[in-house]
Amino acid sequence: MERVREALEALGHPERRYPVLHVAGTNGKGSTCAFAATALQAAGHRVGLYTSPHLVRVNERIRVGGEDISDEDFGRAILEVLERYPSAVAEPMTYFEFGTVVALWHFAQAGVDVVVLETGLGGRLDATTAAPSIVTAITPVSFDHMEYLGNTLGSIAGEKAGILKPGVPCVVARQEPEALEAIEARARALSVPLWVEGRDFSVETQADGSLAYRGPGWRLDGLRTSLRGPHQLQNAGVALACLEALDARGIAVTPEAARAGLGSARWPGRLEEVGQGPTVLLDGAHNPAGVAVLLASLRALYAGRPIHCVFGVVADKDRGPMMRALFPACASVQLTPLDTPRSLSPAAYLDEARALAADVAAWPDVDAALAEARRRAGVDGVVLCTGSLFLVGMVRARKDRPRTP
Repeated sequence: MERVREALEALGHPERRYPVLHVAGTNGKGSTCAFAATALQAAGHRVGLYTSPHLVRVNERIRVGGEDISDEDFGRAILEVLERYPSAVAEPMTYFEFGTVVALWHFAQAGVDVVVLETGLGGRLDATTAAPSIVTAITPVSFDHMEYLGNTLGSIAGEKAGILKPGVPCVVARQEPEALEAIEARARALSVPLWVEGRDFSVETQADGSLAYRGPGWRLDGLRTSLRGPHQLQNAGVALACLEALDARGIAVTPEAARAGLGSARWPGRLEEVGQGPTVLLDGAHNPAGVAVLLASLRALYAGRPIHCVFGVVADKDRGPMMRALFPACASVQLTPLDTPRSLSPAAYLDEARALAADVAAWPDVDAALAEARRRAGVDGVVLCTGSLFLVGMVRARKDRPRTP
């Protein structure tokens, strides 16, 4: 945190020029940020949105008014930060630290009214935590990045709760008891008022398929979400509670704007269809909890259709639980390397995969794996690309290319 704070001081503290909604968690935080940012924009605010990782281009991480930062603005912001803080090169910052500082600087130069910040992998030591926030949120906490965050839900939740600020309200999604205890302990120490799902706010599905939100002050019925999957019910609820909390703290958001935000938000790479005949589905599930959510969504959205999986994983992920849950549900599995030095070679876990599914093959690249999955799926099957956001980005970058016979 010292390097980030030093850089922001050298830049004249751009992070203090706008109010911030800060969101941490293991799964769902990106969708929650997308819902909140879109609603804030519908309310008439000029909104800065910082998320990670990107799928195809790094510009995706920094958005103002719903648009990715342009190459010109990105280059200008980088040079301006380096001019004012040359130590970023002399004593190199990490990729994420530098990107966060550039984003916070750009938001100030762009004159945004409010910023939605998504943490990276943690919270307590995350570069985004250097920005003061007026509302924070923690989406569901589960096992991921254990080498950095700890091996228990309590330790992981404690790291995520590092974004809490004294007296600043925090919206908390429904959690496992161990995780909630750690968050509540941190909240007590800082006198943080918690809005806990199931106690202070809730979202339920109505008979007509719409959603009903009940919060401390808002009662909204007939809501619809643009993002697919049953898990988006919870993400929408957390986002609505954040918006209600922001409204109470002076960032005006009407229920109508909140409704519009839920109905028009976009978050690529999460249950995203990018092709038909067969359906090609992208989902960034990359931990056991994410795979559990994915499987529930497949049952709800593609019941009875055979799933042909293209799967790639990075070497530092706990792939075993993901594979044991996902592969038995697939008609075939095509393993592919990823376009990153962190990629795990398919040969390294081919035997492990074959013990979990009847039809498994390894391929030298994603194009070959995709071609085989498409062939097996035919017209009626579903080609599911998952296991890593790197894979989602690779396939997404190919979606507009002509397909070879």
